[in-house]
Amino acid sequence: MRSVLGKLNLLVLTAAIGILIGQPVPAPAADGSSASSTPLAPLPRVFLLDAKRLQASRQKISSGDPAASAAREQLQRDAKRALTAGPFSVVDKDATPPSGDKHDYMSQAPYFWPDPNAVEGSPYIRRDGERNPEINKLRNHQAMSRMTDAVDVLALAYYLTADEEYSAKASQLLRGWFLEPATKMNPNLQFAQAIPGVNSGRGIGLIESICLTRVVDDIGLLHGSKAWTAQDQRGMDEWFAAFLQWMRESKNGKDEAAAKNNHGTYYDLQVASYAFFLGKDDLAKSILQQVGQHRIATQVEPDGREPLELVRTKAWSYSIGNLSGLMSLARLGEHVDVDLWTYRTADGRSIRQAVDFLLPYAAGEKKWDHQQLGGWTPESLATILRRAAAKYPDGRYAEVLQKLSQGKTSSWRDSLL
Repeated sequence: MRSVLGKLNLLVLTAAIGILIGQPVPAPAADGSSASSTPLAPLPRVFLLDAKRLQASRQKISSGDPAASAAREQLQRDAKRALTAGPFSVVDKDATPPSGDKHDYMSQAPYFWPDPNAVEGSPYIRRDGERNPEINKLRNHQAMSRMTDAVDVLALAYYLTADEEYSAKASQLLRGWFLEPATKMNPNLQFAQAIPGVNSGRGIGLIESICLTRVVDDIGLLHGSKAWTAQDQRGMDEWFAAFLQWMRESKNGKDEAAAKNNHGTYYDLQVASYAFFLGKDDLAKSILQQVGQHRIATQVEPDGREPLELVRTKAWSYSIGNLSGLMSLARLGEHVDVDLWTYRTADGRSIRQAVDFLLPYAAGEKKWDHQQLGGWTPESLATILRRAAAKYPDGRYAEVLQKLSQGKTSSWRDSLL
């Protein structure tokens, strides 16, 4: 599972933004007003991002806090680059889906290759962890990821600086992908991750829409801008309502819901995120209430291993990826009083135990003895440790994180999770 973060070099608000959002929200004065002369903006309607940290960062930037100047400059540089991104459209591909409608998203299974012993290589065969470059010909996956990356930085730049140029561009990109009749994507992934000679799409393909959980947060950051209209909001509500219905009722969606590994984790994350976006808090809560027994208890062993990820050819990456998804579900649980951070089975299966299993490898105390194609990097655990350090009373997480982060920077989004 490839990370869905960072094709626009989103090491944007790096250490400076990290410093900003690490500060507490300004305390109210005795009369109930803000201690600062600049009023606090309303909390943004976001779900995976931390609304209070965003608000505090915006306050520092808008009040001219000298500590915010470097972060603001870096943010604006990256946002200026994002102003040139796109346009992006699902119809921009040479192939036509089996439906005959280019508005349907298409992609090819990344780990399937032509069979050297078959005529014309078909049906394709699996080579786990080895990405077939043929997948780049369809372009839909790359385009959706790049669109999301650009909207991410533009929406954040608008929220933190109130510069309407950024909201205008972000709104344009969102309309082009989701709303405009000539270019919009139909709300389904029926033809995602197809295997040539085998099928025209699979439930597994829904992993490719995980980036859209960021889009619903970005829309919250654009709220109140001149560019993002009530009509745009209604259009996105309708699109995600249709997509959520397709996810829950289609064969592909049901197949993904039944997945036992990271695919099941990220299915739940999408359903809960879109449900919150649509105001369906009861649905989101019902999904999140099942995560402990349905995901954590079945995916994490008492010693913290994630066996369904360890069998992969990129065991380190997949273990981190699934754990990241579980942590994101725990973040969503905070909105409806579902505590997944401290969920623990009688025999010790928990998110924290999964972190503790990986920790000594990143700290250099143990050697990773599972397969990891493409090389093993302890630094990839940094985001997990940052989130763990904020939730659990153990100085080891921050200690190892500091060691991994020396001379390196983290993405703004990592710091706001």
